[in-house]
Amino acid sequence: MKVEARLFDVITVFFFLAAIIYGLWAKEVVGIVGLILTGGLSLLVASYFHFVARRTAGRAEDNPDAEIADGAGELGFFSPGSYWPVGVAAAAALAALAMAFWQVWLLVIAVVCLLLTVGGLVFEYHTRPNATD
Repeated sequence: MKVEARLFDVITVFFFLAAIIYGLWAKEVVGIVGLILTGGLSLLVASYFHFVARRTAGRAEDNPDAEIADGAGELGFFSPGSYWPVGVAAAAALAALAMAFWQVWLLVIAVVCLLLTVGGLVFEYHTRPNATD
């Protein structure tokens, strides 16, 4: 995570410097505020990556002398065939459509559909604990 943290550190410095230069050059308030807020958001991400990097073991990406084989191995579990993401996308599209036309009844339906599909996605591989009788 150190590589990502450094990357966002550079982005944060760039946006704050761009805000200063833009403020001196253009004297326009909205652009300055936008650049400062963008720098603040990238600072939040950089802080998170620094926080996580201190608490996790070093990865192959963080070692400049690492070989490609050092990064081999299992990366995690990825569902081979799940239709829940399609349902989440459809419910989110329905919610966006409801907000675009401000149809509150459709927004309520979309939020319920969104909650159901996200719940299905999260608990897709959940198994209940064994009952001991």
